[in-house]
Amino acid sequence: MLRFVDKPPAQVQETGRDARQSMSAADVDQIAEIFQTPLTGAYVWNYDEADKKLRKLYRLGKERNWNVDIDIDWTRSYPHSSPPMVEGGENPFLGWSSFDGLSDAEKLRFGWHQHAWTLSQFLHGEQGALLVASQLVSCAPTFDGKLYAASQTFDEARHVEVFGRYLRDKVGIIYPVNRHLKALLDKILTDSRWDLKFIGMQLIIESLALAAFNVQKMMAADPLLRDVLELVTRDEARHVAFGVTYMEQFVKTLSSEEIDARSRFAFEACRVMRERIVPTDVFEHFGFDPEEGRRRFLGAGQMDSFRNLLFARIMPNLNKVGLLSDNVKPLYDELGLLAFSGLPTDGDIDWAELSRPLPGYQTQAAQ
Repeated sequence: MLRFVDKPPAQVQETGRDARQSMSAADVDQIAEIFQTPLTGAYVWNYDEADKKLRKLYRLGKERNWNVDIDIDWTRSYPHSSPPMVEGGENPFLGWSSFDGLSDAEKLRFGWHQHAWTLSQFLHGEQGALLVASQLVSCAPTFDGKLYAASQTFDEARHVEVFGRYLRDKVGIIYPVNRHLKALLDKILTDSRWDLKFIGMQLIIESLALAAFNVQKMMAADPLLRDVLELVTRDEARHVAFGVTYMEQFVKTLSSEEIDARSRFAFEACRVMRERIVPTDVFEHFGFDPEEGRRRFLGAGQMDSFRNLLFARIMPNLNKVGLLSDNVKPLYDELGLLAFSGLPTDGDIDWAELSRPLPGYQTQAAQ
């Protein structure tokens, strides 16, 4: 059955074997939320190669495809009796009576729920990327842009598939979409301007996702998840390089007023995405005060380092394409992010890294 809703479901889904055995017919309904968009499409009538860099990224996308069913060993399982993340760093919740009052078993369960929340936002974000990439096929104004957006659409479908399968089969918990992430996705999907879709998805969400996936890959205890993240990050590196390359050329054609408007949009997107990393849904699920949990989470020293890693990727990319106007620089400075703008960017493409054969593959590196 297909069921339409006005907003995304708010409940946490249990997807383990016991939960699946007790499911009713209503539990397997397809749930859809409708959104309307005044999408402005564009035909292109010149099919020649116009940008060698974009066309090379497109070819790499074709050559470095992987199959969720074949190229990942799903027979492996990581025990839920062990923490899902590598131990290290200060626990931001120690000293909080709500957390300290949990038994050791409940603290372990809390860790798994926090892990599930993070991976669930990856899943929802990838669905958003799938929808936006499909829009870009229609509205990208150049042939090379359309070709790459088409290849990215298939990548994003694979990412939704792999995170959904891992959460369903290996974690057994799926959290609803974070409201801050959902708000930004809604804005990007329903805006008629194609370049704001590029800015919001390719420069903000994809850059943040690439950084977050790399951090998660370093911290994940499950070798299967590390393999999944390795394959996903290789795709994401191409996506971000595409966004930076494409937008750098376009922004040069805009007036200063147009650049400032888009710079402000990028800043608001960054501000919203800072809240996307706070697992308030987990606090609520365990009956904790979500505002106190948020304060402790954001106040932890390692979270400062984590946020820095995330925005150290976004800020230089925005600077590279020319979307750090004088009017928004003080706003970023107030958030402590402006200092990252001079770091290396994803527009300086490491072709050797992007061309590496996939793990276990014997294919030749792209020429």
